[in-house]
Amino acid sequence: MRYISASIVVPVKGSFIRHGVVAIDETNTVRGVYEETDRAVSGVEKEFYDGVLIPGFVNAHCHVELSHMAGKAKKGTGLPRFLADVMKKRAADEKDILAQIDAADELMYNNGIQVVGDHVNTALSAKMKANSRIKYHTFVEIMAMAKEDIQPRVDKARDVEFYFDTSHASITPHAPYSCSKELFKAIRKLVSDDNILSIHNQESEEENKLYRYREGEFLDFYEEMGIDASSFKAQARNSIQSYLGHLPKNNPLILVHNIHMSLKDVDFIERLGRDAYFCVCPKSNLYIEGTLPKILNFVPNPKRMVVGTDSLASNDTLDILAELKVISAHTNQLDFLQILPWATINGAEALGVAHQFGSIEVGKTPGLVLLEGMNNLRLTEKVTLKRIV
Repeated sequence: MRYISASIVVPVKGSFIRHGVVAIDETNTVRGVYEETDRAVSGVEKEFYDGVLIPGFVNAHCHVELSHMAGKAKKGTGLPRFLADVMKKRAADEKDILAQIDAADELMYNNGIQVVGDHVNTALSAKMKANSRIKYHTFVEIMAMAKEDIQPRVDKARDVEFYFDTSHASITPHAPYSCSKELFKAIRKLVSDDNILSIHNQESEEENKLYRYREGEFLDFYEEMGIDASSFKAQARNSIQSYLGHLPKNNPLILVHNIHMSLKDVDFIERLGRDAYFCVCPKSNLYIEGTLPKILNFVPNPKRMVVGTDSLASNDTLDILAELKVISAHTNQLDFLQILPWATINGAEALGVAHQFGSIEVGKTPGLVLLEGMNNLRLTEKVTLKRIV
């Protein structure tokens, strides 16, 4: 048994503990969380760390198979241009792709990330995930605008899903601008009620323009990439209000990015009673669109907020602490203890693994991360991270 103590222990569930002690066994399972004065830990040898001890992070949105694209897509071009860049430059030697996938996994682990929700189009990351110290839920994306493409894309997605852990993999629509109404309806028949869905949502105002008026940069994107979108019709409302009703009603849903989601859109989701989480990826949003979501729009329901990094195609690192620093710097109404659950227990709940990860509780294996350089639990640029377990 190891007894790990820190200046402050933040279990996430429950109050923080000054000079708290966490007991873990040889499998890194938490066996106790104690006050310094608890008799259960009196006289035992403790490892003391000067800093704030928290559970490992949950990265609710990533694309590890795009890790070889670091620096290849231009910054600040807006989403349609960024997507064209990725599609044109994605091809690479498979050995290089696999090496960069492995490097990304190691980077995330060293950055204190314990769980990842990862989007794929191929099975290239399967071997890494089978051997990783990180727990992954794999989202196999489907995209199809033309009716004749739907069944072949569904078949391909099923083939890709086969390579991953079946209890932690699910087929999901990619984004409103890459899925037809018919595909959304097909997905409703394809997935079971316990499948988690994760969809890129309102990452660009161009997506809302497409759905409202059938105009804007996505039409140019379709033409440039040879995508037949002739059957797409304007819906006279934002994308989320147009497609959400076509998705299965009972499935947990992670809406990713949400930069251009309005309060009316949030209210629409609430009124439908959907089991929806809002994922923010601030560094990626700044890289592609140069702006952030209106985070305070979502705060009335803070248990539904989760955090992701997106991929190295749109980020200079895969680091949840760095994402939290951006949120903290741009939203000074929220303190560290308010946003930490977004990057821990909320993400674990969204990905269906809260019984094992996301908080320092007896019976869990959440990983332990030390934040150094914090003053009165304030998150600043000076704060650094060290993985303890």
